[in-house]
Amino acid sequence: MPKKTRTTSATSKQKAQEYSERGLRQYERWEIEDAVRSFELAAQNDPSNPDHYLNLARALARFGDYDRALRALADFMRYEGDTTLTARFERLFANAMDEVETLITEKMTAAGISLEEVGAAIQMWLEYRIAIGRRPLSMRKPETWAAALDYTVRKVNFREVTQREVGELYGISNNTLRSHFNELVETLDIMPCDYRYFRGENNPLDKLVEAAAMLERLEERFRES
Repeated sequence: MPKKTRTTSATSKQKAQEYSERGLRQYERWEIEDAVRSFELAAQNDPSNPDHYLNLARALARFGDYDRALRALADFMRYEGDTTLTARFERLFANAMDEVETLITEKMTAAGISLEEVGAAIQMWLEYRIAIGRRPLSMRKPETWAAALDYTVRKVNFREVTQREVGELYGISNNTLRSHFNELVETLDIMPCDYRYFRGENNPLDKLVEAAAMLERLEERFRES
């Protein structure tokens, strides 16, 4: 049951809205620590608004702080009136694996994929369900999500695999797999070798980061008077 709404002044609500809008911009720019702080301030100023906690959970999940993300979701569920939505988020607190996680574990393990990459796919599933916020989640055929998560993690980790191969493994069409793959990539803003899901010893992104830092230092020296 939603908690009884607290009385919040119009000034506090306005301030909370400003913090929330700032946090959303920071979230989109990957300024995650700043976004977390903005959403925390939004919740402090308007503590009965469930959306502030939901946005905080999304930012914390992107930051990789899952314990705090789940605590923020618990606060969201206390104030949220949509019981269908809260029931969906309640499943994130279950100890047992859901159908998607079970399929991922069975299929990826049977295909010889490392347990670390299986774990990355399960992590991606948790993050996605938080990241979509209020958007609906269709679970009519768990195989579609399991296949998309499997394929995405394999691509991030440079495994040579086609959509057709993964689609056949889970019994879904190429179009369905492609659609769900694109949804994961866009919602979670996934890049090649994404640090969140890459499980190899040497991530090629490290060299790009080093090169960017070196270029920045060279530019600073170039501009020195």
